Amino acid sequence: MTFLAQDPTLADFGRDPWWLILGKIVFAFAFGLLATLLGVWFERRVVGRMAVRPGPNQVGPFGLLQTLADGLKMAFKEDILPKAADKVVYFFAPVISVVCAVTALSVIPFGPMVSIFGHWTPLQVTDVPVAVLVVLACSSLAVYGVVLGGWASGSTYPLLGGLRSTAQMISYEVAMGLSIVAVFMTAGTMSTSGIVAEQGDATRLTVFGTEISAPGWYAILLLPSFIIFFIATVGETNRAPFDLPEAESELVAGFMTEYSSLKFALFMLSEYVAMVTMSAVTVTLFLGGWHAPWPITIWEGANSGWWPMLWFFGKVVGLVFVFVWLRGTLPRLRYDQFMRFGWKVLLPINLVWILVLAGLRSIEDWDSRSKLIAVGIPAGLLLLATLFWPTRKPAPKPTLAEQVNNRPPGSFPLPPLDLQVPPSPRTRRVVAEREPANIAAGTDSREV
Repeated sequence: MTFLAQDPTLADFGRDPWWLILGKIVFAFAFGLLATLLGVWFERRVVGRMAVRPGPNQVGPFGLLQTLADGLKMAFKEDILPKAADKVVYFFAPVISVVCAVTALSVIPFGPMVSIFGHWTPLQVTDVPVAVLVVLACSSLAVYGVVLGGWASGSTYPLLGGLRSTAQMISYEVAMGLSIVAVFMTAGTMSTSGIVAEQGDATRLTVFGTEISAPGWYAILLLPSFIIFFIATVGETNRAPFDLPEAESELVAGFMTEYSSLKFALFMLSEYVAMVTMSAVTVTLFLGGWHAPWPITIWEGANSGWWPMLWFFGKVVGLVFVFVWLRGTLPRLRYDQFMRFGWKVLLPINLVWILVLAGLRSIEDWDSRSKLIAVGIPAGLLLLATLFWPTRKPAPKPTLAEQVNNRPPGSFPLPPLDLQVPPSPRTRRVVAEREPANIAAGTDSREV
């Protein structure tokens, strides 16, 4: 695989002047903050459209300033500190969540090599040989903010939300890691810029004797890994239908119940930053990163200059829309369903898929993309059919009359099924003694 001229490599990092590095850091932080503000507005507008209502449309043009107004309102609200709270941990828990979510953006490539004030530099803060593991570490550490916030609040509901988040991290972090293993095996590198570069070349396929060009994205080559990774991403970010750590129906607000004012706003900020960050990670690992989609690739200059940033942001917005779409469509799962789905469905399927890829690697010319597509797409379609195939409803339990009347001939008599105990001998004797008097009075013995 030969890298194109505009594709950065690990050797291109660490040569920028201090002011350029600082500018990249500020840009990544501003991207996370601005994407959060627009993400809240975007979610409320999209869910409002799905629910046939307008959504925010009064504060600013199209309601764009509504999120800013809500943030200022929360910042100036009264900050209530519970008496039973651990003050130090209670304060730093939301900070941990925000810092970890923003830090993951430092290894995300926003574009190719460009010229900024005469300096030839990649549109990425930094890159290391294990950059994807940095993203996984940030995703794992962000859960500590939720767990510590729930524990330090000194209340029952936040504690239950923190415990749920711990189990959720353990369950779906394994599935997410195995999905990324397939990317490592195919790309041969853990560098985010290298993974994006490996997806830049088109794949030549021969269909019915005609050669066609298909994108080399790992979402196509490794379709099962992409499906499982995105499902695990929804679980990692505590988004519906996996928003069990903050389930309002049974935990009030979950781990955020005892938080108020700016600390509550920081938890909300961390959730949306994590959603945008994981969307950017999904684009980087599976959707070609900043490379233009077809048919824009027909234009020779689509993947050069500053244009790739537009394709990258477009893909991120598309994945954020899917997050919002899931929230407006699917109901929340029960906790036992959620755990069963992670351990008994996603994990075994992922292990089998990794074994299949390992078997392909042992075959000569295993990395031929046409052969990988021939295996990956049918496996992904089979996985989708398995996950979303409608299940048959169980037959209703027979009623009491059906159980009594449908006994096979010669079977033992059934005991009383209506929980009515037969009258005792003394009761029957008393009723028998009163029977003549009841007949004379014109009443039934069953009414006595």
